[in-house]
Amino acid sequence: MRHLLSTEQLSREHAIQILDTAQEMSAVGEREIKKLPALRGRTVVNLFFEDSTRTRISFEAAAKRLSADVINFSAKGSSVSKGESLKDTAQTLEAMSADAVVIRHWASGAPARLANSGWIDAAVINAGDGTHAHPTQALLDAFTMRAHWAKLSGTPSVGADLTGMRVMIVGDVLHSRVARSNVWLLRTLGAHVTLVAPPTLLPVGVEHWPCEVSYDLDATLDSGVDAVMMLRVQAERMNASFFPSTREYARLWGFDDARLARLDALNLKDTIIMHPGPMNRGLEISSAAADSHRSTVLAQVRNGVSVRMAALYLLLSGEMRSEKTPAVAAQPSPSLPSVKDPS
Repeated sequence: MRHLLSTEQLSREHAIQILDTAQEMSAVGEREIKKLPALRGRTVVNLFFEDSTRTRISFEAAAKRLSADVINFSAKGSSVSKGESLKDTAQTLEAMSADAVVIRHWASGAPARLANSGWIDAAVINAGDGTHAHPTQALLDAFTMRAHWAKLSGTPSVGADLTGMRVMIVGDVLHSRVARSNVWLLRTLGAHVTLVAPPTLLPVGVEHWPCEVSYDLDATLDSGVDAVMMLRVQAERMNASFFPSTREYARLWGFDDARLARLDALNLKDTIIMHPGPMNRGLEISSAAADSHRSTVLAQVRNGVSVRMAALYLLLSGEMRSEKTPAVAAQPSPSLPSVKDPS
């Protein structure tokens, strides 16, 4: 792989390669010394033009566990606030010999621009751009679902996909890069996806996405689901009234205590509840649902480190950075350093 920019062009083989590598990386987090020497001497820059906690810390932890040097760059307090362009920032990073740039940007397409501009000779990972894509979030969500799906079937998760799994994504789809990336990746892995939202929070052209669309959360629950992913209401991106009130939104499209109990009434004992975070408790999800035994919220955070370790490792592991390789192409996974090696 040269860059990781989106999930739309990610093939099944490529996606499973990343997930399988993440499975190996997850063992590092269980060791006393949570380190591998795989990227020793490499420099990873976290280039964040938007506020972030989970994603930035997750990428930082992933790079450090692979023994890479990490530089954290925040637009606030930098020359960007003085008018410095993305090109000038990129060329500054190039002068510092960055090997990988993890970029989050408010403008959709900024990571692709950085990757294809020729300004920088580093691998680029999209950590979220506008309302467009967030590939590593979708990958960690799929990793979490795959572990659950394999456990239910009693089969190993390595090499497996999500064929037959029914996933419901609920909430502010219009402003969600997570929803977009998940729809494409889950479709690729064989899952059946249904988007549930008020009509005002669905994007134009959603009928052409590889998924079903529903406006009724309860009816979709009644039809049976294996995973419910609640999306955050992104008030900071809203410049109009997309629903009458937060109370009405919570009543119609929030996963409250009554809907949590409804899963038991429907005998959906194995259905998991997901959220990419941060959560608006009491709006799109109740505290009881977020903290229930069905919730995978903390597992998603933990799995995010493993998935991002896998992405960094595959991007920076020698032959897989061939200039002839497409942005999300994959090749046979090179041998990982032994997870028993404490070095």
